[in-house]
Amino acid sequence: MAKKKKKNKWPWILAGAFILLGVVWFLTPDDARFKHANVWQSLTSPGPLSESHAFLENNCAACHAPVTGVEPSKCIVCHANNTDLLKRQPTAFHAHVTSCKECHLEHNGKNMLPTGMDHAAMAKIGMRALSRNKDPQSGDQVALANLKHWMQMNNTRVGGENLKPMEKLLNCYTCHQNDDQHFSLFGKDCAQCHTVQQWDIPQYRHPSSSSRDCSQCHQAPPSHYMMHFGMISQTVAGKHKAKVRECFACHQTTSWPDIKGVGWYKHH
Repeated sequence: MAKKKKKNKWPWILAGAFILLGVVWFLTPDDARFKHANVWQSLTSPGPLSESHAFLENNCAACHAPVTGVEPSKCIVCHANNTDLLKRQPTAFHAHVTSCKECHLEHNGKNMLPTGMDHAAMAKIGMRALSRNKDPQSGDQVALANLKHWMQMNNTRVGGENLKPMEKLLNCYTCHQNDDQHFSLFGKDCAQCHTVQQWDIPQYRHPSSSSRDCSQCHQAPPSHYMMHFGMISQTVAGKHKAKVRECFACHQTTSWPDIKGVGWYKHH
């Protein structure tokens, strides 16, 4: 006579344990239940939030959704009424960006700003937005095809050598025109000289060290058109007969505050 196989009791034991935990959780008072939830959240947190989001330290669900992680809709709940952000020219593009987590980073500590601008990520967001319209005759699909073709043809173009292919797709001038100190004299292709890592150009050299037509690019500060120029500026530089438009008489091309015969001049 064959022996009967012993039934595996472990599935039933585990099921009973989960049921017991569920009953205990259900009977636990709300305040104690919330306290335990905070303990679990603190154990799994990758780091403290920035100061502006510190009040959400124990409320992961305010930003995160199960499986999918941070969702733009959860960000918009708090930031949709930030009209100043959408009205200012440098930040108005936020009205059309459909994702936040690529540039706005958290869990880096309370002393860190939750912003890490990623130009390549912003370009990818734009490409994704264009690809959502599947109609081959649509303007979005035509624009998307043109951008992909442009990327293939211009990855090795002169200018912008330090930019990633995706970064080259962006029109820098739409966001940075308020920062254009060249008054459009150099055109609108900022990437010919600038990178996305820093706006300044440390390796910049003037076209000619003997050039004396500085005012084509440099506008004298308001103080130079007042008594201050005669009382302080001419006196400090020792150039009592210098004219306001004769920048070369006092300034050096190494740096604007580097005054001839004086060195680095700190304003009083």
